[in-house]
Amino acid sequence: MRAIRDRWINLLKSWAKGYFRKHSLPRWLVFMLDSSAVVVTFILSYFLRYNFEQAPIDLSLALFQSLIVLGAYCSFAIVFRSFSGLLRHTTIKDIFTVIVTSTSALTVLVFATYISGSLDVLRIFNIPLSILVIHYVTLNVALFAFRIAIKMFYELLVTTSSVRKKNVIIFGAGSLGMTVRGVIAGDRSSDLNIVGFLDNNRKLQRKSLEGYRVYCPTKLNREFLEKHDVKTLVFAIKEISATKRSSIMKFAVDLGLEVLEVPSANSWLNGQFNVNQLKKIKVEDLLKRDTIQMNMKVIARGLEGKTILVTGAAGSIGSEIVRQLTRFDVGKLVLIDNAETPMFHLINELREKFSDAPVVTCLADVTDQIKMDWIFRRYKPDVVYHAAAYKHVPLMEDNPHEAIRVNVGSTLILSRLSQIYGVKKFVLVSTDKAVNPTNVMGASKRMGEMILQSRTMKPGNRVHFVITRFGNVLGSNGSVIPIFRKQIEEGGPVKVTHPEINRFFMTIPEACQLVLEAGFMGMGGEIFVFDMGEPVKISDLAKQMIRLSGLEPGRDIQIEYTGLRPGEKLYEELLYNKEKTLPTYNPKVKVGEVEWFDHKKTISDIQTLHHMFPSLEDGEVFEKVKNIVPEFMPTNEKYTALAVKQLDASEVIKQLETYPD
Repeated sequence: MRAIRDRWINLLKSWAKGYFRKHSLPRWLVFMLDSSAVVVTFILSYFLRYNFEQAPIDLSLALFQSLIVLGAYCSFAIVFRSFSGLLRHTTIKDIFTVIVTSTSALTVLVFATYISGSLDVLRIFNIPLSILVIHYVTLNVALFAFRIAIKMFYELLVTTSSVRKKNVIIFGAGSLGMTVRGVIAGDRSSDLNIVGFLDNNRKLQRKSLEGYRVYCPTKLNREFLEKHDVKTLVFAIKEISATKRSSIMKFAVDLGLEVLEVPSANSWLNGQFNVNQLKKIKVEDLLKRDTIQMNMKVIARGLEGKTILVTGAAGSIGSEIVRQLTRFDVGKLVLIDNAETPMFHLINELREKFSDAPVVTCLADVTDQIKMDWIFRRYKPDVVYHAAAYKHVPLMEDNPHEAIRVNVGSTLILSRLSQIYGVKKFVLVSTDKAVNPTNVMGASKRMGEMILQSRTMKPGNRVHFVITRFGNVLGSNGSVIPIFRKQIEEGGPVKVTHPEINRFFMTIPEACQLVLEAGFMGMGGEIFVFDMGEPVKISDLAKQMIRLSGLEPGRDIQIEYTGLRPGEKLYEELLYNKEKTLPTYNPKVKVGEVEWFDHKKTISDIQTLHHMFPSLEDGEVFEKVKNIVPEFMPTNEKYTALAVKQLDASEVIKQLETYPD
């Protein structure tokens, strides 16, 4: 019998769900039902007033007066549209509208009764005040009960789910936390069940809010989670630093909790928050730090009316630099990139979001000296942001010539043209892999830094050459996070090169803010580094990403250690051992005191390598790079074992004569 009953209940629910999805009570019908309630409750008010004794009641007069009351109510119902809401989704706002309508009608009727009684005319308008008050109360009760009954019927019959609910705990017992509590508790279709709150406010701890216990965050441990069977944490705090926010979320993820976050209020649907807007956090949220406070006045003054040239403009860093530059009153933006499709998408984005941006696009190769000379000669940039580079370590290990051609060659060409055409600022986007490099990509970026430092020391130089150095950028093309995400979606394994490998991470906006800030801090030759906090162990990052996907590392998704790739090292550094840092006005940005080197010889050796590299074998390229960058310690056995052929010095000099510096 029970099985048959459950079957009929499920059939009824399915029918009701389909019906309510397609149909709702029409507004005219709600209006008629409300109007009927006005008349019925008015007659009822007479009976309540006289204790249901019929003798004192003039029914004909009561009926006429009910029509007057109905007219007053209907007039205000049309004005305030108290009948227009969906009853199944009745809200506090809808109830308030009903109250405003009935109160307005009561006010008019009391005034009409007062006038009628004072002038002793039209006895029909002289409704006893006690009847009006009783009617006001009974009418509102009837209208509220009608709406709530429809809402409860809909929720109980249609949205009640047999799925077992997940126990959640809300982090934050403030106004936002209470809003979340109200939404979750009031949504019967939600699969969330609130266990309590976590909050640092000692005045709230061990107390109950709306029937839910408030716990100290230190109670959050595996024993607590098992005791209360908590599976999910909802983060509901508005005023908190990004660093502390990330720390709390990371701790919860490491405990195996699903973490949901409340979106900012300006993204709530029609200004109202609902359970469906709770979003799972991403791994980027675990790595966020407090935002950099830029000196906007200095940057704005330095960029105002200037022609700004950005290389690698369609890349991850270059495109974000461009977006941030649109915030300032620049004279012209000259964008250079040789990637046609990414440039196409960037231009479309700029036209859509920054239609007034004065943009010039140049599809060009930054190693094409003739084309670069034409661009500099035509647009005469005041500031250059050099973000174009090859960055993938394994690819550059297999193609060391390209690392020299692009990363070194472009910096040689652009820095020289900057001196010729009167550029005021030249900012190079470098990397932590340039520090004690173990791969040719890092060494090529270090040579780029050395080029700018050497140019700075050249007599007569007027260009402020500035170097910015930072770690891995979250979400950039080919970065580890999208790779891990794809491997998780495919069911694993997630491939990590070494259990102990770690890296510094920062967001793309952070990196680009550093570039803009440093550009107007530096006076020439400095290397600016960003306070990137503690390095992140890549294996921990992989585990966190697996947990954020609702899976368990080692059980649902395996982590596979593949061994360090050629040129890869366990950890990155932002400064050499012999370098020290000095503070700047921005506590997040420091300037490195760089070890002295022979600038004339260095620039000469780099130019020699750049002109000669096409005729060199891969092993010879590595050897020449090591001669220029002494701290370069290649770990790629493929090249360290090769015999090196020495070049004839006269041949080098002969070829150099054909290339003007």
